[in-house]
Amino acid sequence: MIRLFVGLGNPGPEYEATRHNVGFWWVDQLARQLKLHLMPERGYFGLVARANVQGKPVWLLQPQTFMNTSGKSVAALARFYKIAPEEILVVHDELDFSPGQVRLKRGGSHGGHNGLRDIHAQLGSSDYWRLRLGIGHPGTKAEVIHWVLGRPASDDRRLIEEAMDHALTALPELLEGAMDKATQRINTPAR
Repeated sequence: MIRLFVGLGNPGPEYEATRHNVGFWWVDQLARQLKLHLMPERGYFGLVARANVQGKPVWLLQPQTFMNTSGKSVAALARFYKIAPEEILVVHDELDFSPGQVRLKRGGSHGGHNGLRDIHAQLGSSDYWRLRLGIGHPGTKAEVIHWVLGRPASDDRRLIEEAMDHALTALPELLEGAMDKATQRINTPAR
């Protein structure tokens, strides 16, 4: 069962609509679906919401530490509530996927993503789940920073939002801990 849903992004209105914030966008959609409001929690360095699902607490988190130090927020909440890495789902932008592509996987390397790199370091584990939302690649490594901190074109934004909606269809499986079913549902493209 996923007990902690983490959306990665950067705080502040200047970053709100940028590709790097797709994790925030997904957690916002999840919060709306669960009828929750994310509130600032200083002890967890982020915006937090809590829901009870089948009598068990489930947390939503948007770290407000900036992307490169996301692990500080994730680890603080996970340690306090004794949430194991395999009970955490981190939603983030994925340069290696085109807009509209989405994949769920557990574990693996950070792949150069600084938010994941810090979460690895702070949790002392890479054994958490990742929901990878495609944002495309600018074509050259030198342009990556400007790309992730830029706004997607309207067609790309629509594709990203469709991928987020598709991933949310697996919420029941994620909450039940039916991770094989969740993976199959999310990793099978919507028709």
